[in-house]
Amino acid sequence: MHIVVFDGAEELDFTAPFEVFSAASMHSEHGVEVDYVTTGEPREITGAYGSHTRVTRRWAPEEADIVVVPGGGYRRRQGPGIWSEIADGTLPGALAAAPRRGLVISSLCTGAIVLGAAGLTAGRPCTTHHGAAATLQEQGGILVDARVVDDGDLVTAGGITSGLELALWLVRRELGAEAAVGVENMLEYQARGTVWTPS
Repeated sequence: MHIVVFDGAEELDFTAPFEVFSAASMHSEHGVEVDYVTTGEPREITGAYGSHTRVTRRWAPEEADIVVVPGGGYRRRQGPGIWSEIADGTLPGALAAAPRRGLVISSLCTGAIVLGAAGLTAGRPCTTHHGAAATLQEQGGILVDARVVDDGDLVTAGGITSGLELALWLVRRELGAEAAVGVENMLEYQARGTVWTPS
C-alpha cells in the first residue's frame, strides 16, 4: 500500500491510514507493507501544519495494490497543497496513467479533487470534504453523501478524520473482518458511518 505525500498535505490525512495499515500487519498472516511515496525526488515533505516527514520511496503504483491520495490546502490557492499539485500536473498525470487491473486508487478529504483533476472521478460515485463537494461535482464526480464511497477500484472518503474509516474499510475488504476488528480494538476506535457501495 502506498500513500502519496506532498508539501501541504494534511497530516492526519496521511498518518491515519499509515497507522491503520501498519497495525493491520499484526492482524494478517500475510502481513501488510505500507510506504509513503512521492512523485518527485525522495525528500522531506512539509505537511499543512509544518510537520516534517522523510519520504524515501518514489511513486511506483505497479508495486502497490492500493494507492491513497490525501488532501490539504484546498482553501489556499497559493502555496503548497492540492492546487499546487494540480497546477504542476505531475501527480494528476501519474494518477491518470496508474489504473490497472488489481490496483485500487483511493483518496480522502480533498485528495478527491486531485483524482478529479486526473479524470478518475468523472461519472463515478465519490465523496470528499463537504467544503469541496461543489468542486468535485464540477469535475464530473457523482457526489454521494457518505463517509466512505466504495466503487470498486475507486474508493473515496470524506473529511479529514475519515481517513480512519477509509483505511479500516480497506483492511476489512482486503484482509477480512477479523483483521479490521483487531485493528479497531488495538486503536480503541470503531469505524463511523455506513460505507456506500453500488447496489
